[in-house]
Formats: sequence, structure tokens, C-alpha cells
Amino acid sequence: MGKKITIEPVTRVEGHGKVTIRLDDAGRVTESRFHVVEFRGFERFVQGRPYWEAPVLVQRLCGICPVSHHLAAAKAMDVVVGTGPGKLPVTAEKMRRLMHYGQMFQSHALHFFHLASPDFLLGLDADPAVRNVIGIIGLDKGLATQAVLMRKFGQEIILATAGKKVHGTGAIPGGINKNLAPEERDRFLKSPDGLTVDRMIEWARAAIELFKGYHAKNKDLVDGFAAFPSNHLSLVRKDGALDFYHGVLRAVDADGRKVLGDVDYQDYLSYIGEETRAWSYMKFPYLRSLGKAAGWYRVGPLARLNTCDYIPSPLAQKEFEAYKAYTDGKPNNMSLHTHWARLIELLHAAEVIKELLLDKDLQGGKLVRTGRRAPEGVGLIEAPRGTLFHHYRVSADDQITMANLIVSTTNNNESMNRAVDWVARNVISGRPEITEGMLNRVEVAIRAYDPCLSCATHALGRMPLEVTLVDAAGRVRQRKVR
Repeated sequence: MGKKITIEPVTRVEGHGKVTIRLDDAGRVTESRFHVVEFRGFERFVQGRPYWEAPVLVQRLCGICPVSHHLAAAKAMDVVVGTGPGKLPVTAEKMRRLMHYGQMFQSHALHFFHLASPDFLLGLDADPAVRNVIGIIGLDKGLATQAVLMRKFGQEIILATAGKKVHGTGAIPGGINKNLAPEERDRFLKSPDGLTVDRMIEWARAAIELFKGYHAKNKDLVDGFAAFPSNHLSLVRKDGALDFYHGVLRAVDADGRKVLGDVDYQDYLSYIGEETRAWSYMKFPYLRSLGKAAGWYRVGPLARLNTCDYIPSPLAQKEFEAYKAYTDGKPNNMSLHTHWARLIELLHAAEVIKELLLDKDLQGGKLVRTGRRAPEGVGLIEAPRGTLFHHYRVSADDQITMANLIVSTTNNNESMNRAVDWVARNVISGRPEITEGMLNRVEVAIRAYDPCLSCATHALGRMPLEVTLVDAAGRVRQRKVR
């Protein structure tokens, strides 16, 4: 007769999606899929709008990572106005970097402490009523407060550089619309409330130690859970360093061999293809050189630490060396190690923020530069969740005529499906009873990627979580609603 398990929506992610798992009569998994069930319309919404509106308009894709869309669109429009990479005024580029690293810091803190840590600190089988940020407050109020203050610090950096904490206006085609006043800078270096960049570095280091401590006690879970080989893709600086703001595209396979060698992302269409499948509104990107079947890849913290050669800040580099030593220098294909990588990036972001705050170029007066107009431009950036592509064409009368966005979560689409399938086959398949804890493990696999489903589609509304077991005859055998 067979059964079908539906998890809808997946919880503690940004946006809405569902999972279906089909079982045969013996309870063995025959198929599993992660669906994005809402439709995205932003690629059409921006058509006909003036190109200078794009950096502000596309932020409405998301309230969690708007800075990433803001800057990716601005970088694309830099090309359109003739000031592509390397041509911006130094103050403009460094202000944008400060904005972006503030975004990385706040987003990584939000994800680890608010969305992921309840599973680690409270247990995968804990009651969902307490397996959330409220449970973390009950477990360790000091840690929960620290998490809120870390996110607040990142948001204040965004406010100082973009003009608003959410949906700011700082980046404009060809530059930035403000510099950083000395009094704004000093608030982050020696704040009377103690929320300084040095405190953020201290807390980021403590977060890494927290994860390491959990890992030491739960190695089988952390190392084995949803571990599978894959390709990995990200931007890297031209010298191979980790760089969230700009670089060349690099991809490595599961063994560390380069399968995409440091190419100019303006030509991304020559290297990246997108496949559509009838059961999801998200596309499935792949490396053209490897084909649809073998060319899928991961993006995000795990991928970035697999593709880069080193991290250009001392404390994070030391942690990176320990991280790489754990896999003898080979790429790390363990999904839950994404959280380890994310926390190393959290520390790196804090170190870069401090370096930028001490840079006098942020008080410079040259903010905008334009050059010879171009009919199209591509902007790439490393968003918290991974590589983000923005591509636009602009008419002679300044209107956007085409937009193509490949967001981080879309890049991870196949990877998330593989992770769900791993859990289905290794945790659920063949079991006589499907428990809440087992279903939560499916979500844990997805949450490792910190998916932003409203970026990947255009999600509206709220849905309850409903898990239903239905046999082949259509009879409901079990239903749970949160």
C-alpha cells in the first residue's frame, strides 16, 4: 500500500517549504523531496523600473539578508554605469565592505544561536514547544542575551553604513551615499555600554569553543549526520583568500580538485546552468562542464572554507587551520560542520569589522564615480548563505529589461534534497513508527544550509506545520499539527 510523509512547512528556516517522503509497504523510503511551494516574481517585478532603483527594490526579497541583495544589485549596476570592480572610490568600497561584514556577522549569529543551537543544546528529540529560542533562554539566559546583543551589533553596523537596519539605501550605482563619521566609528570601538567590536571578537571565539565542546561529546552525530560528497563553489579573492565581498569564481570537487578555476563572474553563464523540475519552484543550478547529473554543488560557509586557501585575519586563520586539519586538508563534506564553518566566519567578520573601523579611508569625501555606460552587468557577492548572483540588462532609456537572480538557497537546492534523502534513508526508512524527533532530523539537515526560501521564491503568508502519514489508498494514518 505504501505511505507518504509530509512536513509542511519546514520550521526554523526563513520562508516556507515542505518535505515529502514516500515509503513502500515495508516502510522503506522510495523517494524524498524538498519542495519550495511558493512562486517568486521578483525577476519580473523589476522589469521596466529605472536601473538606479534596483539596489533598494530587490531588498524586498528578504528581511533577513537584504544587505546581500542590496550590494549584489549595486555591484551589477556599477558595471552598467562604468565603474565595475576595482574602479569604485576607496571610501565607497570600504563602506560597502563594512556594511556587508556587519550583515554577515548579524546573520551568522542569528542562525547559530536562534535557529540551530536549540537542536544542539536542547536535543534533537526535545519537545518542539521548548526546542526553540525560548528554550535557550530557559537553559542559559546569559547565552541567549549575548546572542541578541551580537545581532544588535551587526545591525548597528548596517545602520551606520546603509542608513537603516533593514532595507537601507547606502549603496548606489557607482558608489555609496555617505561615509562614516568619527563619532559613528568610535561608538563601535569604545561604546559606553560595552558592546564594542573587541567584545564581539571575544564572543565569536567563545561561540566556536561552544561548538567544539558539543562536537567533542557528539562526534558520531556531527560527523556522520547527512555527510555526503559534493562539489563546492564560492568567490575567492584573486590570491585564494576568503572574501565575502568580491573575487573570482572557484569550484572544487569532493576530493579538492579544481573543477572551476578562478574565472571572472561576469561570464557566469558560460559556467553555470540551471535545471527546472516540475515539483519545485526553485531551479537546480549545476556546473556546465560536469553536466546536470554530476555538476551540482554546495555554497555557503562549508563551501567557502573548502574553496579558499586561507582566511586573511589572524584569529580566524588559526581556527581555519584547526578546521582543515580535522579532515587532513581535504574538503569537508559533513553537513553539520557547516555550523563550525559559520562560526569561524563569524569571528572573521568581527576581525574585518575592527580592521575597517580603524581605517581612515572610511572618512573620505570621494563617494561616487561613473564612467562609460554598459548595457548589462553582473554582480556577485558571498551572502551569509552562499554565493548570490544578480544579472541585469538595461535599455538606452535606463529601464531594466531583464533580471536573473540565482540566490544562495537556489544554489543549494540539490544539496538540501540530498541531505533530506540521507535522513529519510538512514533515520526513517524501515522504522515501525515515525516520531517527532525523527521528523525534526529532516529539518536539522535543511537548517544546516540556513535556507532563505523567500529569497529563492516569493513567499507570502504563514502556515502551520502539518505532518501527515497517508497510505497508498489515501487513508490518513497519522497527523500532527504544530
